[in-house]
Amino acid sequence: MAHIGRRGLVAGAAGVAAALLAAGDAAAGTPRHHAPRREFRGMWLATVANRDWPSAPGLPAARQQAELIAHLDTAVARGLNTVVFQVRPTADALWPSPYEPWAQYLTGVQGRDPGWDPLGTAVREAHARGLELHAWFNPYRVANHTDPTRLTATHPARVHPEWILPYGGKLYYNPGLPEVRRFVQDAMLDAVERYAVDAVHWDDYFYPYPVAGQVFEDDEAYARYGAGFPDKAAWRRDNTDRLVRETAARIRKINRMNGTRKDVRFGISPFGVWRNAATDPLGSDTTAGVQTYDDLHADTRKWVKEGWIDDIVPQLYWNIGFPAADYAKLLRWWDGVVRGTGVALHIGEALYKAGDPAQPAAWQDPAELSRHLTLAKGFAEVRGHCFFSAKEVGADPIGAMTRVVADHYGGAGGRN
Repeated sequence: MAHIGRRGLVAGAAGVAAALLAAGDAAAGTPRHHAPRREFRGMWLATVANRDWPSAPGLPAARQQAELIAHLDTAVARGLNTVVFQVRPTADALWPSPYEPWAQYLTGVQGRDPGWDPLGTAVREAHARGLELHAWFNPYRVANHTDPTRLTATHPARVHPEWILPYGGKLYYNPGLPEVRRFVQDAMLDAVERYAVDAVHWDDYFYPYPVAGQVFEDDEAYARYGAGFPDKAAWRRDNTDRLVRETAARIRKINRMNGTRKDVRFGISPFGVWRNAATDPLGSDTTAGVQTYDDLHADTRKWVKEGWIDDIVPQLYWNIGFPAADYAKLLRWWDGVVRGTGVALHIGEALYKAGDPAQPAAWQDPAELSRHLTLAKGFAEVRGHCFFSAKEVGADPIGAMTRVVADHYGGAGGRN
C-alpha cells in the first residue's frame, strides 16, 4: 500500500555545488506567479506493490500501456483533470533513469527494461486528453523489506550501503546525510528536466511513521551533523526542511532555465494533522495518534507559511464528525493555514474507505464524500480535491465517486 498515512490514524543531482543550494534557498520562498488554474480534480495512480497499476508485474508492454491509458480515460469520464502518477515508488524509476533502476512493479524484476517508457507515455497521453500529469515521487523509501541483497547489484543503496537504514520491516535512505539529500533530488529532478510534467508531487513519507519498539538508528549522522540543534528531533526537522527548500529552489531554477517552456509546480500531500491543539496552540482541534511535526519530523505548516511549495494536499482521510480527527474541523484549520500565502489548498479524499466494512458507519453512505465537497465550497482557500485512488475511481464499489461526479462535476464527462 502506497500510503500508511492514508489508512487513517496510525498509532504510535549528486555533486550540486553548495553555493547553488545556498543561493536557491533565498529564492525558494519567492512567491510563484502561475497562470490562473482551474478547479483541481485529481486522482492518485499508485504503482507501489502494483496497487493501481500495472494490475500485475510482468505483463506484456502492450497490456501495461492499455491499462495505463484506461486509467487516464477513466479520469476523463469521471470529470477529473489531473492524474498524480507514482513514478518513483521505492528508490526506482518508471522512466529510463540514469540514477536508479527500473521499478520491479513493471517486469517483476528490478532493473529490467520493460521495453517502453511509462512516464513519457503517461505525459503524452494525459496531455492529449486535457489532463495534467503530476509526477509523484517518494524521496526516501528504498524497499518494502530490509535485505539489501535483494536489490539489483548496481542499486545506489548497494553501492552506498552507508546511506541506508532498516526500520519497521523496510529500508530507507537516511535523511540526515547531505549526500543522500543531494542524490534523491538528482534522481527525482531528472524526470522534471526531461519530461513535460506539470508538477512534482510528494506524499506523506519523510522520516518513517513510528513503529512501536523500534528505533531509527541515525545516531551516527546526528553526531556528525547535529551540532547546534537542541535535540535530535529539531535536527531531523531541519533535514526535512532542507530537502523541501532545496528541491523547491531547484525546480524554480529548471523553470527559469527553460524560459516559458516549463511552469512546473511543487506540491506535497502530508498526513492531515500537523499538530494537535493540546500539543501546540497553533494546532488543530484533533487528538490524532500521529502528528507530522513530531512523528514524521515534517513541519508542513512551515512549508506553506514560507512559500516553499505551490500546492498542499493534506490527506483528510476521516469522515465528518470523526471524534479524533473531524474532517470539518481539519478543513477549517487548513483553510486558515494557507490564507494569504498564495499556496493552493487541495484536499486529499479517502475514496478507498467508501464501502469498506472495516470503516466507520459514515463510510457506508455513498453520499459521505459528496458532503465533503459541499462543505469545502464554504472555504475560499480550497481549490479542489484529489481522490485516493485510481482503482476506486474506476470500480466505485458503492457509487460514492459517481455521486461526487453527479453532484459536483456536472455529471459524467463534465470537466472544467
